[in-house]
Amino acid sequence: MALETTTPSPSPSSSLSSSSSSSLNRFHRIVLSWDYLRLVAESKKKNAPEDLKPVKNTYKDVDDYLRVFEPLLFEEVKAQIVQGRDEEDETDWQKGAVASYTESDGFHKVSMAVLDDFREEVSENDLLLLSKEKFEEGATPTAYAFALVENRGGRETLALRTFLTGEVKKLRKAEPEHSPRLLRMFSILKTTESFLWILRICSLSTIMREYVALHSIVSLPFKDMILSARENSNDVDVEDRTWNVPRPLMNHFKTYLNPSQLDAIHAGLSRRSFVLIQGPPGTGKTQTILGLLSAVLHSAPARVQSKSGLPAGKHRAELQIEDRYSQWTKASPWLVGGNPRDFIMPVDGDDGFFPTGNELKPEVISSNRKYRVHVLVCAPSNSALDEIVLRVLRTGIHDENDHVYNPKIVRIGLKPHHSVRAVSMDYLVEQKLAGVDRLAGNVKQGSGGAYRERIRASILDEAAIVFSTLSFSGSSLFSRMNRVFDVVIIDEAAQAVEPATLVPLVHGCRQVFLVGDPVQLPATVISPTAGKFGYGTSLFKRFQEAGFPVQMLNVQYRMHPKISIFPSKEFYGGSLQDGDSVDRKCSWHEYCCFGPFCFFDIKGAETQPSGSGSWVNEQEVEFIVALYYKLATLYPELRSSSLVAIISPYRYQVKLLREHFRATFGEQSDQVVDINTVDGFQGREKEVVIFSCVRANEGKGIGFVSDFRRMNVGITRARSAVLVVGSASTLVQDDHWGNLVKSAKDDNCFFEVCFPYFLKSFILLISACLARLLEHLPYSRMQKLPKVRRSEKKQKEV
Repeated sequence: MALETTTPSPSPSSSLSSSSSSSLNRFHRIVLSWDYLRLVAESKKKNAPEDLKPVKNTYKDVDDYLRVFEPLLFEEVKAQIVQGRDEEDETDWQKGAVASYTESDGFHKVSMAVLDDFREEVSENDLLLLSKEKFEEGATPTAYAFALVENRGGRETLALRTFLTGEVKKLRKAEPEHSPRLLRMFSILKTTESFLWILRICSLSTIMREYVALHSIVSLPFKDMILSARENSNDVDVEDRTWNVPRPLMNHFKTYLNPSQLDAIHAGLSRRSFVLIQGPPGTGKTQTILGLLSAVLHSAPARVQSKSGLPAGKHRAELQIEDRYSQWTKASPWLVGGNPRDFIMPVDGDDGFFPTGNELKPEVISSNRKYRVHVLVCAPSNSALDEIVLRVLRTGIHDENDHVYNPKIVRIGLKPHHSVRAVSMDYLVEQKLAGVDRLAGNVKQGSGGAYRERIRASILDEAAIVFSTLSFSGSSLFSRMNRVFDVVIIDEAAQAVEPATLVPLVHGCRQVFLVGDPVQLPATVISPTAGKFGYGTSLFKRFQEAGFPVQMLNVQYRMHPKISIFPSKEFYGGSLQDGDSVDRKCSWHEYCCFGPFCFFDIKGAETQPSGSGSWVNEQEVEFIVALYYKLATLYPELRSSSLVAIISPYRYQVKLLREHFRATFGEQSDQVVDINTVDGFQGREKEVVIFSCVRANEGKGIGFVSDFRRMNVGITRARSAVLVVGSASTLVQDDHWGNLVKSAKDDNCFFEVCFPYFLKSFILLISACLARLLEHLPYSRMQKLPKVRRSEKKQKEV
């Protein structure tokens, strides 16, 4: 397989730039040549392409690595293209005119005149479909091709890139084959002012960054380790690489962290290139990350420790005052006539440009601190990223003297949560521009795009910690930095495909922390074919399966012991220990049907809404409404979405649940209960969780409910009670679910629920639960209530 790779370069940023050009040209030639109608037709077939190979634990060289991952990545591109159009609800065909046409580097560049409304809807790297005719039902288009948005051009125009030489059907040589439809498009585009129909398909920004990162592996310092999934022999137990934590900070760790968390900190201070930390549910994964941040920012190499405990590094000769001023000017290109910081009174070292949003003191840099690392923290999604940013803002980190402070941080990327807006890149840029405007007498100077880019780069350089999604860490913004990242920490690393994990590693880091849990939610893979070949396997999981050492956090502080006992045994080999205070008695535990763990066996029926791949179970919905109603009636304190959640693996079931709750409890039902998918609830927790399993059939299987990782997440979100609602006879088809049902029966927390599920019959269920509880008390002579089944006449009366 002839793959285009790049020669290693000494500079990480220049390496990224050079590899981007050649690898992206290959990517664009292949994708832009594809036939959209052929992709749609092939998506309905189940035959996998011949060149696909399964993901392996180890690889002998870069070519072997790319032979496996590149074809799988292109399968994912195809799936995104097909799904992207399926999910477009409002975007329709738009008409555009060819304003100009040129050829460059083997591509065909087109400027299209379009309406401003459509121009505002599209973004750079959006994939468009150009066609002479609309793709209407029954129509057979004769000339059509893909185009990529390079930029929005001038007013009412889009700058597009196309490839019309031929269609690339085989990846090995990526040679285009003759295509009549592309030749016809070529003739149309050469004619200025000719009209075409335009349809937006999807954005390719993320997958393009992953493709570039995949090809950049050849220049990564960790190349051999990534390929072999083994530690380098010179990377372990090397004394002169070990860093020491100052004594006050280490005393803090020993007081507030458990032994497994301390082991993770020590593994990081060993300065091994890769450190894997597995955090099962409720084991303080985020707390460990905060400890890592404190440690890596405030430790020093052991071999240069002075007697006072502070690093004693070598100093260069001091510059003359004129040279100092010159250097200061170069380091602060945004200053106009003076330093805007002088206009803000400093408080405990605060420079006014990194608002914290809380009462913690900003960092005061000690003149004795000679070591200052630059840290990049990433996560696969915006929500996961904002969770950790918010924790840093709320709790701060600890310095070498165990003082809590707010480090200089910046959160870059799209859609920051309002709670972290004060440290978002756009907000900080506006703050700096406002300071410059005040100095210039409210006369805007240099507020153009280039000037803003310089400010963004300066903010990245100044920040001790930069937070970004994995995808956005591959944006061009990072190439303008003057500093590299010394350390990269990737949270929820087991939820990212391997090419996505490679994206932030191209910035020259010397140490990588992968923090996650391979037995919780997997990475999202749209292509079933790519998923079948293991494309969803994270770098974390591949390393772990290859025998790479993993630091396991083993003390959980979230779940009642009767909840944690099953996932500990089923998924973690019984290694999870219960922390202090989790064995607490809640008032709703007086009824055995309200926790800590219960299984309600529903003889419902699954249905699949027309045109969807999702499933619903109306009987489960009806029962869950009744279950919540009784729970909230008996315990009014649970009438809050901050305490109770209902989760399901299927989004259509979530939609149906929300509709029923709105119909029952009014439009403000979202304030009394939090209803979401299992995937949408990763990393979150509630006091009481009701889990709707949905699937109910005879011998047809349970679909992706059988994914033990979703099962693990679903039953570990609750602190005091998890109530599982499902069809036992259906779920036992799966080994893990069969073990859960057996565990419920063994612990006398398995309940068969009669149909239909209205409130009066549910009261009888509560009575039966109470009777079962009382019969175990020594003073009770109460007999177990018989199972109640309603007659048809009585059902009609109710």
